[in-house]
Amino acid sequence: MSEPPGAAVSVTDAPPQVDVVPQRLAAQRVLPLRRPGRWLVTAVVLVLAAQFVHGLATNPFYQWDRFGYWFLRPTVLDGLRITLEVTVYSAVLGLLGGILLALARLSKSPVLRAVSWTYVWALRSIPLIVVLLFLYNFSALYKTLSVGVPFGPAFFSFDESRLATDMVIAVIGLSLNEAAYAAEVVRGGILSVDQGQHEAASALGLPKGYQFRKIVFPQALRSITPNYVNQLIGLVKSTSLVFYVSLLDLFGTVQSMGATYPGDIVPLLLVATVWYLILTSAVSVVQFYVERYYARGATRSLPPTPLQKLRAGLTDLRARIRREAAV
Repeated sequence: MSEPPGAAVSVTDAPPQVDVVPQRLAAQRVLPLRRPGRWLVTAVVLVLAAQFVHGLATNPFYQWDRFGYWFLRPTVLDGLRITLEVTVYSAVLGLLGGILLALARLSKSPVLRAVSWTYVWALRSIPLIVVLLFLYNFSALYKTLSVGVPFGPAFFSFDESRLATDMVIAVIGLSLNEAAYAAEVVRGGILSVDQGQHEAASALGLPKGYQFRKIVFPQALRSITPNYVNQLIGLVKSTSLVFYVSLLDLFGTVQSMGATYPGDIVPLLLVATVWYLILTSAVSVVQFYVERYYARGATRSLPPTPLQKLRAGLTDLRARIRREAAV
């Protein structure tokens, strides 16, 4: 039965309007932007890396059987132990010396500032090998060392040649050099503390020493520690120079064994290379976790650890496989 003229038509009676555009877009698959240049460079890098690994594995010149023979030999491990001892002693003494030099550089005494600046300038300018050789021949310049009044009587004196063993010379030389670089790391960390922290501590009437120990230095460690741990990587490699002061560290042991067994020079150098890679990698791992620890409160989220990255990558891979299977 037809409706009378002028009757209103209900909205609910009208046929539904289907918006086909969103459905069409949803049915389309989003394709990533193709980057042929990136794939080409990746392929070239993979080919070169494969050739390098193949050359290492198949070239008889490397003598991997002799490498395995020397890698854990007691004489090599003794040299490795000396390298670790020199690194630890020099790192601790260098950091303590760097703190003192940084405080002197930031003091209000013009004498302390001048002495600290001169020390840092000189030790960063002189090559480390020159410092070590100079200390090694120090007994030729001064037979005895004494403490007393300048141009007056000496309170006590001692024979420098008896105390200056090869280990002592190596540690002192590396510590002196390390202190110059650590001083700039510490000074930069202290200057990175917001000036408002100093003003707030002064407004509370806290003593200067207490301000530094409890307020300034703990905040400066956020910048000092990661940078100084990075400095340790250079220190590990610098220990190879103590061979020139007759201390048989890892590199010195490899050199002496290479002179005794000239046919094993290449595998011995590979032994030293791998051990240095292991040591620097261990320091790099420590550096990562130290930086992650001190990043708390400075970033919204901490950087993921390698294990967390691996888990996230596997999760993304499984999700991608499920999507591909569903399509």
